[in-house]
Amino acid sequence: MRSPLIDAATLQCRLASSSAPQLFDCRARLKQPDAGAALWQQASLPGSLHLDLDRDLAAAPGQGGRHPLPSREDFTATLQRLGVSPSRPLVVFDDMGGQLAAARAWWMLACWAGHPEVYVLDGGLAAWQSVGGALVPGAAARGASDWRPAFDEAAWVDADEVFSGRALKLDARSLARFRGEEEPIDPVAGHIPGARCRPSAANLDESGRFKPAEQLVAELPRAEALVSYCGSGVTACHTILAYAVAGLPLPRLYAGSWSGWIEDPARPVARGD
Repeated sequence: MRSPLIDAATLQCRLASSSAPQLFDCRARLKQPDAGAALWQQASLPGSLHLDLDRDLAAAPGQGGRHPLPSREDFTATLQRLGVSPSRPLVVFDDMGGQLAAARAWWMLACWAGHPEVYVLDGGLAAWQSVGGALVPGAAARGASDWRPAFDEAAWVDADEVFSGRALKLDARSLARFRGEEEPIDPVAGHIPGARCRPSAANLDESGRFKPAEQLVAELPRAEALVSYCGSGVTACHTILAYAVAGLPLPRLYAGSWSGWIEDPARPVARGD
């Protein structure tokens, strides 16, 4: 099984070959919707394009949470505008170990849209710089595509299925947010009853790279069915990516996540462990 990760040295070699992948800078900052584009425009990997968390990888906030999935039509239009084709490999990266928002882009491209070859740059921007990789100002896309993905709607679940289903729910937020001890973003603190806390940061080592596959196999919770969620369906994708790195069956994404769950006051809320 092919790893969904690519290291910086391998990426350098691939970019110098005849089969160079298409690069996407997915950097984002929560509550700062223009920050990712500004970072990309200032300095990024040569030839990279920007995939914006709020404008490309999500629909407008609402009943579906802070970062609901865009419609299939809107995401298809984004991919066509950026020239994405299943015949060319893709590499996505950020500067947060994949948490904001490379893992979300990987999930949407590989798991939902079904692109056959998508990688996350392990260690992100820092790893690229550590091997002497150049940074240049971001430049606009050139050339569109006509790709129409065959979306896999079974890769994600809605709130009703989370409420009625028996899958083990994995919460990718910090333990303090899971317990309801603090909530810096959403208006209600706590977690979905029956969930287990597995912070996305626990998937990474001290350098910001993913832990070895065998270590993830030993650490990741196992169940017959799994659903991953977080605050708004972004770092939840990092949990799904960790399962892919480990070579384990993938959890499904609850795209609305906590911010969508609490839109309905009738849904139960748990606090503590």
